[in-house]
Amino acid sequence: MNEQKILLVDDEEELRRSTAQALELSGFSVETFSNADHVLELIGYSFPGVVVTDIRMPGMDGMTLMQKIRELDTEVPVILVTGHGDVQLAVKAMREGAYDFIEKPFTPQMLAGVIRRAMERRGLVLENRLLKAVAGKRDDIEARLPGRTQIMVDLRYRIRAIGASDADTLIVGDTGAGKEVVARALHDISARASRPFIAINCAALPANLIESELFGHEAGAFPGAVRPRYGKFEHGRGGTILLDEIGSMPVDLQAKFLRVLQERVISRLGSNEIVPLDVRFIATSKVDLEAEVADGRFRADLLYRLNVATLHVPSLSQRRADIPLLFMQLVREAAARYGKDEMAVPPDVISDIGQREWPGNVRELRNAADRFVLGLDGGCRQAEAAGLAERVAEFERGVIATALVAHGGSLKPVYESLGISRKTLYEKMQKYGLDKKLLANEMTGETRREL
Repeated sequence: MNEQKILLVDDEEELRRSTAQALELSGFSVETFSNADHVLELIGYSFPGVVVTDIRMPGMDGMTLMQKIRELDTEVPVILVTGHGDVQLAVKAMREGAYDFIEKPFTPQMLAGVIRRAMERRGLVLENRLLKAVAGKRDDIEARLPGRTQIMVDLRYRIRAIGASDADTLIVGDTGAGKEVVARALHDISARASRPFIAINCAALPANLIESELFGHEAGAFPGAVRPRYGKFEHGRGGTILLDEIGSMPVDLQAKFLRVLQERVISRLGSNEIVPLDVRFIATSKVDLEAEVADGRFRADLLYRLNVATLHVPSLSQRRADIPLLFMQLVREAAARYGKDEMAVPPDVISDIGQREWPGNVRELRNAADRFVLGLDGGCRQAEAAGLAERVAEFERGVIATALVAHGGSLKPVYESLGISRKTLYEKMQKYGLDKKLLANEMTGETRREL
């Protein structure tokens, strides 16, 4: 894990210097800032430290800085330094997520004690995230389906609303968009979470075996059936059955499955015995099932019975503003899986990733993250072979692209944090082909709606 660090932000030079010296004598690594402009560039999901900031500062004040930090990672501890008249404001900030506040004048020992406790908490958070990344697990819906675009906020909201019910659900989305991730999330937040989750790939089952696989059979039901066997449906009783790519199910089998949906009973092949079935059905499809109905390849009554609730999983092209942050998360997870140290993603790579097309969606993006971690992708080394002018231009382009992502596409904090005019920012965006429409109004992160 990276060395723990304190980012100390205060516009009073003498207080900033004396506080930093005292903290360094206490064994902390401290980086100081006279304003908040460049602090956000150092904050990320794996930032291994604490932010200590004065509330009253010119430009971006401490409250605004705290809010922007929480947009990047809600679990970065922010300690506010307050004057006597700011105590009520600091209390309000704690209700909004600040870790603690210190009132001026304060002793170095008091501040060091608060920071030490905050460091311990941050260390536990990062350790927990690392363990979950190695295990391939997540602790909530937002971790499984990250994204700040409104389309992802809405998807998570609908998952929480539908997941608590027992409604059969149809999940529609392109290949690699994350349909099975959505299905597992629905199961895990339902009352059936402790029961089996059975995933059946309808496209992979041989046509002559699919009925036996789903319904089971008795001994002698067909040549080779020497003993009775439970089918997938019966094995999943009490839990959730995922029918992946249900559009590939043979039409004759669709009629039998419709009866299962309607009556919640099955009969094994070769048996007349009725077996009650207590399951929830979730189906996925990468094709338009209504078009399949029109072409006679899918039963209309099955479609109408199946999609009690429908979830649409967006492709990456529908949420382009999420791509840079999603890639960085996938890099962290890949580094944990392969036992490598956490890796910083250069700004030029982030910029390039954000502008590429990803027809394979999250699956393809995850493969790119794995290649980056394993050093198999030469994209990040292209700048080394370029001339000085090209390298400087690429670096500048990456810095601006990263700032646009960090500030959710809002231009004012971008040009203020970079110390340039609005006109200069527009000119450079035009020069480097950075389209703010890919970011503006999509990185709002309206997570409060989900709580």
